[in-house]
Formats: sequence, structure tokens, C-alpha cells
Amino acid sequence: MSTEKNAYILGTEQAELNRLGLQHQVWASEAQLGWENAGFTRGMTILDLGSGPGFCTRELAKIVGTEGKVLAVDKSKLYIDYMEEINSTQQLPIQTVHKNFDELDLSSDSLDGMYCRWALAWIPNPKEIMTNVYEALKPGGKVVLHEYYHWMTHQINPRKPLVQKAIGMCYKSFQDTEGNIDIGNELPAILDEIGFSNIKIRTMSKMANPKQLAWQWPRSFYEVYWPKLVAMGYLTDSELETAYADLAELEKNPGTTLLCPLLVEVVAEKPYQS
Repeated sequence: MSTEKNAYILGTEQAELNRLGLQHQVWASEAQLGWENAGFTRGMTILDLGSGPGFCTRELAKIVGTEGKVLAVDKSKLYIDYMEEINSTQQLPIQTVHKNFDELDLSSDSLDGMYCRWALAWIPNPKEIMTNVYEALKPGGKVVLHEYYHWMTHQINPRKPLVQKAIGMCYKSFQDTEGNIDIGNELPAILDEIGFSNIKIRTMSKMANPKQLAWQWPRSFYEVYWPKLVAMGYLTDSELETAYADLAELEKNPGTTLLCPLLVEVVAEKPYQS
């Protein structure tokens, strides 16, 4: 898979696709719990907003079954093409849409539910997008949102200055975009203002040592994104080299711990009209 310009700050090259697959392994159980909390089931029409290459899309399609449908929306043509290629053999009830969220035309009362993971953080107008989703939901339809609550809970102990600087520069680069990487802490208020009801939240956190799978989630992110920080001017080549060397040293120590960025799940419902 090649890359494409202006698709995502993290890119869409093969290394990022592989990282997303690993990321889904780490967080799949949380996604499934969120869908269960929302009551997603057979026969529903579910919007997967920011579907990426479709790891969650395919699981949602198996939940809704042949009587239902999953509408997978993503702005990356490469990811949409990848999903369509995979689905050509699986023949799941998936409809792909290659569009920016702003361009999405949803019919009123057409959705039973919506899932979104790490997509609202990268856009400047999450309230506008969620208002569009609200209008497309049937009464009683639910949304499940998984976003960062505070990305800079992210840390590795023992501390290494260049490792922590690289992590800090990731956060700085996110802050310099048009979105809000910590959108999760604003979502309950945003959904309440739109008119959603029964808003429920739960935090999702992971800590790992170098031998655990959860460690590989941020580790794979460092491999993909830290070099991009050099290209963007947030780190020097020398700092990058030292950060990787220090990380390798930390990984030899079974007592090293990594606290992943704190996430939040927000589940909310479009109320029935009284």
C-alpha cells in the first residue's frame, strides 16, 4: 500500500495499516463492550464514522448480519479500496463511502446506531458532525464514541528525557492541527447541547510492560510517527536516534512500565419524542 497526501497526520502507508491492525487487537474487546452497551444487534443499520481500513467495520457487519448494513465512511481512498478488496471475498453487508465527514449526506431516521473511534479528534467541527448524525438517527438510536480524554497521561517509567520529549512533541504536533486530540473530555457536553439523552461514560486505560501486547500499541506508533516529527521539525535526527536507543534500553528491563493515553467511552441516545 502506498501513501496519500493529506489523508491523515499519521499517514496511510503500509506501516500505518499494520499499526492499525495491531491497535485493533489491543482495543477490540473495548469496542465490543461499547457495542454491547449500546445494544447493537442483528438487522440494524450502523454508521462506522472514520472506518479506516475496516477492522471494526467487519466486526460490526457480523453483528448486524445479512438483514442489516454497516455504512463505512472514511476520507482515505486507500483505506476504502483496501476494505472493498477484503470484503470482495467475505461478502459482508458493508457499504463503503469515500468522503470527508463534511460531505456526508445522511437521510433522516436512517440509522439505528453509530460508532466512531479516534476520528472526531482530527476535525475542527465535531459538534456539527455529531448534529448531522443526530438528525440521521432514528428515535432510540445510539452512538458509541471512543476518543482520548487526555493524551498526555501517556508516559514511560523509568523516565528517559528524550523518550519523554518525543512523546511530548507528538502531543504538540497534534495540538498544532485543526482538531482537538483530547476531544473525549468535551463530548458529554457537546452531545447534551445537541439533544442526546442517557449519556453514559466510562474511562478506558491500559498499562503494560515490554512483554505485553498493550506495550506494542504505542511502540508501533513510535516507529511510524517519531520519524515524521523530524520531518515536521519537532525533533532533530540526533534526538530521534537517542530516543530510540533509550527506548530499546528500557525494553530490556522487565520492570519498565508504560501508561497508555487515557481514553473515554461515551454512549448516548437520541430520545423518543414525547
